[in-house]
Amino acid sequence: MKQISTRFSIAVHTLSLIAVSPQECTGDFIAGSVNTNPVVIRRIMGMLKKAGLVEVRPGVGGAALLKEPSRITLLDIYHAVDVTEENRLFRIHEKPNMNCPVGRNIELVLQKELEEAQRVMERRLEQTTLAQLTERF
Repeated sequence: MKQISTRFSIAVHTLSLIAVSPQECTGDFIAGSVNTNPVVIRRIMGMLKKAGLVEVRPGVGGAALLKEPSRITLLDIYHAVDVTEENRLFRIHEKPNMNCPVGRNIELVLQKELEEAQRVMERRLEQTTLAQLTERF
């Protein structure tokens, strides 16, 4: 089974670090906390910057939030790092047997359920801010 990209959790981790320890947030510091390669962090920081959530300081390095943590929702972060393909969290297998009554109808029947599940998840992510999350650390 294919997993959802880890970009989301890494982005939340990154923004949480910036919110909690803004003076220390160089790419190397973040990479050490996430325990990943700094290249991964730079790529995600680029996505967060493009979404207007962070500014990256050239030269000396480091990053800062462009919005208050109370104004950044988990849904904002989820969208910033483009976790889904074609805005679909779930994909349905390709080329089912059209001669089979299940194969012929599975996409139509299942897609509505999966779209609703994604809507529910996104509504839930929209209810939690970065500030609420970091208060739990």
